Amino acid sequence: MELKPLGSRVVIEPVEEEKTTESGIVIPETAEKEKPIKGKVLAVGPGKVTDEGKRIPVPVKEGDVVLFKKYGPDEIEIEGKKYIVADEEDILAVIK
Repeated sequence: MELKPLGSRVVIEPVEEEKTTESGIVIPETAEKEKPIKGKVLAVGPGKVTDEGKRIPVPVKEGDVVLFKKYGPDEIEIEGKKYIVADEEDILAVIK
């Protein structure tokens, strides 16, 4: 299935980071944890349209790894896999 976001929305695949304490203990995925705030961009919408009719492209591209707001974006599940649909404003930074 292909997702094509509209407007300035971006589809992100969350990246679950394995947590390890300073002493080397790995905290399992089943432990209670926060929502992911890092992910890989899978699809980007065409961008916003201004009042003058000009389209402003979204400043991220497919394949970028981004940090996003914890509670702003919408979470969806398709075929058993979780994705994030975020507005451009929900994306905080691109990780290089």
